[in-house]
Amino acid sequence: MCVLLLVTFTTFSLGLNVCMSGSATSCEECLLIHPSCAWCAQEEFGRVRTMTSRCDLSQNLQKRGCEAHNIESPSSTTMVVKSEPLSSKGSGPTQYDVIQIMPQKISLSLRPGDQTSFEVQVRQVEDYPVDLYYLMDLSLSMKDDLDTIRNLGTKLADEMRKLTSNFRLGFGSFVDKNMSPFSYTATKYQDNPCNGYKLFPNCVPSFGFRHLLSLTDKVDRFNEEVQKQMVSRNRDAPEGGFDAILQAAVCKERIGWRKEAFHLLVFATDDVPHLALDGKLGGLVQPHDGECHMNEKNEYSGSTKMDYPSLALLGEKLAENNIYLIFAVTKRLYVIYKNFTALIPGTTVEILDQDSKNIIQLIVNAYNNIRSKVELTVWDQPEDLSLSFTATCQDGQPLPGLRKCADLKIGDTVSFNVSVDARGCPAPGTQQRFTIKPVGFKDRLEVSVDYRCDCGCSDWTQANSSRCSSIGQYTCGTCRCDPGYLGARCECQEGEAGSMYLSACREAEGKQICGGRGECSCNQCLCYESEFGKIYGTFCECDDFSCARHKGILCSGHGECHCGECKCHAGYIGDNCNCSTDTSSCVSDDGKICSGRGSCACGHCQCTEPGAFGDTCEKCPTCPDACGTKRECIECRLFDSGRLSDNQTCQRLCKDEIITVETLKTEDPNSVLCLYKTENECVMKFMYSEHANGMSVLTALKEPECGAAPDAMTVLLAVVGSILLVGIVLLAIWKLVITVHDRREFARFQSARCRARYEMVRRMTNLFITVIYSAFRNKDLLNKSHNKLHGLFVQ
Repeated sequence: MCVLLLVTFTTFSLGLNVCMSGSATSCEECLLIHPSCAWCAQEEFGRVRTMTSRCDLSQNLQKRGCEAHNIESPSSTTMVVKSEPLSSKGSGPTQYDVIQIMPQKISLSLRPGDQTSFEVQVRQVEDYPVDLYYLMDLSLSMKDDLDTIRNLGTKLADEMRKLTSNFRLGFGSFVDKNMSPFSYTATKYQDNPCNGYKLFPNCVPSFGFRHLLSLTDKVDRFNEEVQKQMVSRNRDAPEGGFDAILQAAVCKERIGWRKEAFHLLVFATDDVPHLALDGKLGGLVQPHDGECHMNEKNEYSGSTKMDYPSLALLGEKLAENNIYLIFAVTKRLYVIYKNFTALIPGTTVEILDQDSKNIIQLIVNAYNNIRSKVELTVWDQPEDLSLSFTATCQDGQPLPGLRKCADLKIGDTVSFNVSVDARGCPAPGTQQRFTIKPVGFKDRLEVSVDYRCDCGCSDWTQANSSRCSSIGQYTCGTCRCDPGYLGARCECQEGEAGSMYLSACREAEGKQICGGRGECSCNQCLCYESEFGKIYGTFCECDDFSCARHKGILCSGHGECHCGECKCHAGYIGDNCNCSTDTSSCVSDDGKICSGRGSCACGHCQCTEPGAFGDTCEKCPTCPDACGTKRECIECRLFDSGRLSDNQTCQRLCKDEIITVETLKTEDPNSVLCLYKTENECVMKFMYSEHANGMSVLTALKEPECGAAPDAMTVLLAVVGSILLVGIVLLAIWKLVITVHDRREFARFQSARCRARYEMVRRMTNLFITVIYSAFRNKDLLNKSHNKLHGLFVQ
């Protein structure tokens, strides 16, 4: 409202008075121009020559002398009719009066263009009763699954009673339409469609849908009923499961759905379903009527009479009966059924093992996932009303454009601000209603709407009033003249003209009379008709077709043209109203606007973070938090750990392709290397890159790199061994040095000894020569020499 007033004041400061430019000739016309416009019903007010001056802003009217009690300016109001407090528990003596939405009834009184708002609170109460209907595909390929669930009732009841003290279980089965080309119809197959099939020669005839057990707290009955069942065989791969879902939803009395319970419909299959128009293959041209068609045998009697239901019809009937649908399908069908969930509100999909051995955990996970979300839907919204939502979830931060909260705990309370804007006025006295309800809840908020399009002063209308020359009605300060008369007091007849009136029909001296787009009659301009639209204004200066266009559409189809300017409907802005203020398309999977890396403009993200791109700026390899964001996906997808390990959360937030390798190559300049330490002190490495097609790719090691802790005994032995080794080396060096030294000394000794022997030999040789020489000369001397030589030898 403040923004609206600011725009209005800015318009006036620029000289463009939207209230006066509309050339309103009555109070009702004035109120329709703009929610800020007011009408002065005071008898003597404004200029005599024109009536547009009675329509203006309230403060302007008062400045010009209109008394406050004569000003008509209604505003939109909200009145809470019924608002009982939210319940905290769903079981016990008050289980039939559980309240999960507040308030329960609201009355709105709306002036067109004047937006009003109210707040809705929703709470998922604890220990709420649960009805679970198990709808199983009994085609031949599900034989191993049937064997697995024969004791499902007892085990499932034990698990569900951990979540609620009031649990009921029911059972139904389906195959397909028992007609060609969907099933085997030859005579030899009528009693046994498996006739001649070597792998499994005996089975029961094909059937569309068979209700076997109404919802009951006696789970042994479930086991007994399952024990009796046998599989059947149909011809084509798709099954008739959507026929069965619709009958399970609309045949409330047969199934036994309780009004005060949480409704779960588990749909278990291993193949795709037939859709609307597939029935034409068998000559079924009658569309499904969405009604219950169960015969006395509790079988679907319309199977061979009507076509398969459409996704839109399924979604409508499931929401109408507050049923959450859980698709329990094999892995190869996950993507197909995931696409169905986008078209059917309140639907989830879980991966079923080939033999259904994980069905109990699957149901519990799906139940917890469903109870962790709250999403509002609107029923029977009038066409001339515009609604916008702002969600405030557990973090307390308002999220404009969102009507859903996720990651809640049972017992949490969330709130939604709902803004309502009427785009026009319906027929007088029209009252309309619409309903706001959380998906899958029986609780709802009923909103009644009336329109403030009439002025209070109209109640004092005087026919043939003397104020109007007795030839017109006096209402809200003006005269409505009888046919053939004109003027503020009905003082002129049509066709009269004169120079005295012409000056009143010129915007300024020298300008054309009525801007060249009308004729002057009784001091007023009568504007020409135009094939393009309406021409109006004091001097025919305005029209409703000269505004800006977008793709050839006036005001983009999201606004009204007033005197050359687009007045946008709620939720749109811009010169040609082509810019939506809805931010839901800018919300990324983590719930943030543009992933916190940009701003939302005209329903599109404008990324401001360097390196960020994508529809919601979700892609940014170079952002500081890129590795941290992708780390959670690596943890939950590869190792089923971390904050996102919940299956549904991981599937929703982590859609990137993950490639595991033995060795990580880090040479790619377009990739970012990310590392983090795991809980067991190992290091996990992965590369984050973006392909040219916009697909994010994560290349990760198959296993984290872990260094083994050193063994204490090994360390001790290594230390002792090192000490011994050093000692031995030192001893060896010492021994080597001593050996070298001794060898040198020995060599020196040997050398000295040799020299001594050499000297002795030399002396003996000299003596011997001397003796021989002397012997020849002196015999006595020879004897002496002989004795001396003998003495030397003795030495």
